[in-house]
Amino acid sequence: MTIKFSLNDKAHEVNVPEDMPILWVVRDVLGHTGTKYGCGAALCGACTVHLDGEAIRSCVTPISAAAGRKLTTIEGLSDNGHHPLQVAWVDMKVPQCGFCQAGQIMSAAALLQRTSHPTDGEIDEALAGNLCRCGTYNRIKDAVKHVAAAKRQGGSSK
Repeated sequence: MTIKFSLNDKAHEVNVPEDMPILWVVRDVLGHTGTKYGCGAALCGACTVHLDGEAIRSCVTPISAAAGRKLTTIEGLSDNGHHPLQVAWVDMKVPQCGFCQAGQIMSAAALLQRTSHPTDGEIDEALAGNLCRCGTYNRIKDAVKHVAAAKRQGGSSK
């Protein structure tokens, strides 16, 4: 089946089974490998991408759900890797192994798009489905709070 959608602001058309998970289309068909496979059951959040700005688990969402819609992966947050969350992640030394970080950042970016000044509880809720085996949760929360504070002070946050 031919499915048309936007990926990282570029039009794409793929001929794949309509039930193929978005994750495999993005990684294997289109070569955007920043989105990671974790559990395959929407439990860990490593595969988080945005569908029309909402964080979704790409490992269980069929590509047919993206037809005529806008997908964004970690590569689509910034042309040069300098999205405010990506910068904060580095500055605050969030990653250890780094495997979960793309999914964490994508969930945080969706949160900051809908709630520019989230509370601790809102951050916890938005990131609850993203697991970090290294346990950097406090640094993750601090990075999200840092970006939100920068927005309050007039900084940018795409």
